[in-house]
Amino acid sequence: MSKILIIEDEAAIRRVLKKIISEENDAYKVEEAEDGLLGIEMIKNNDYDLVLCDIKMPKMDGVEVLEKAKKMKPEIPIVMISGHGDLDTAVNTMRLGAFDYISKPPDLNRLLNTVRNALEKKVLVVENKRLKKKVSKSYEMIGDSEAISHIKDMIEKVAATDARVLITGPNGTGKELVAHWLHEKSDRHKAPMIEVNCAAIPSELIESELFGHVKGSFTGANKDRAGKFEAANGGTIFLDEIGDMSLSAQAKVLRALQESSISRVGSDKDIKVNVRVVAATNKNLQKEIAEGRFREDLYHRLAVILIKVPALNDRREDIPLLVDFFAKKISVEQGMSEKTFSESAIALLQKYNWTGNIRELRNVVERLIILGENIVSANDVKLFASK
Repeated sequence: MSKILIIEDEAAIRRVLKKIISEENDAYKVEEAEDGLLGIEMIKNNDYDLVLCDIKMPKMDGVEVLEKAKKMKPEIPIVMISGHGDLDTAVNTMRLGAFDYISKPPDLNRLLNTVRNALEKKVLVVENKRLKKKVSKSYEMIGDSEAISHIKDMIEKVAATDARVLITGPNGTGKELVAHWLHEKSDRHKAPMIEVNCAAIPSELIESELFGHVKGSFTGANKDRAGKFEAANGGTIFLDEIGDMSLSAQAKVLRALQESSISRVGSDKDIKVNVRVVAATNKNLQKEIAEGRFREDLYHRLAVILIKVPALNDRREDIPLLVDFFAKKISVEQGMSEKTFSESAIALLQKYNWTGNIRELRNVVERLIILGENIVSANDVKLFASK
């Protein structure tokens, strides 16, 4: 059922609008507000699929209602109702986000077509938002522990913004999954997410890798080359293990964040970039700062939002879900029939000290899938997953 709100100070017009809309489709539930203040309160406390709003009203006019409603619930289509003298204002409301406007007295066909089109748009907007929130199966975050639930809530709040995020946690905990969730749930999800492992690139090449270089800028630079920041333009760059980045590269990253521009190695030409930066590290950056290995000003630029990913030992209650997830995934990958784990096997795995975190657990589950019985037992765990 579609919920429609009519905000109109003239009772006669409210009755006419409600009668026309209700008789068109009995799946329309129509509610009324006699002024803008009441209308805003009802929008705040209810989920409407469409709002019809008069322009000239006491207490709060329709333009102000439109602006406030769009800030609260931007997905709601709002149709403005205009008198003869309000047409210029009605047109201006389109620039403010109104779906359409209808004139008084309302034409029956025009009104019903507008209502149908607006409701169809609402369905499309909601579906689009749902699809945006759907994250690739490759980057599922498994677990319902308090720590993981907190991280998921943080991602939901932060993803739609361009706020920079610093993800911390031990190796193997899944920091890259958090980065992918942030990107895939953001408005940048159609643009690329470029990953850079700062620890895997020699310090003398990291600047070229990030910012590109011009031909002849150093030995081996045989042609101009764009860097990762340019490749990520419009999307997200994920700087993994940023604690291993050289101080000279840190200075350039800081400049890129401050000025939204980079320059290739060997060039003094500035290139504008629109990139969201997500960084991760397994190091204690406060300690690195104290020992002069990491720039404090860069830390504060990166750590607008801090997300700490817990060690597996701190979320043992998630191990049954993780084992089940990996068992199904690995069975498909190995072309084997799916195996299950006995309760005693799961209980034993929950007691282990997982120094390698989720990465280590996955390897152990794969070993047990290959070497264990059809129902993996505690004895299989003792034989093939011995610590």
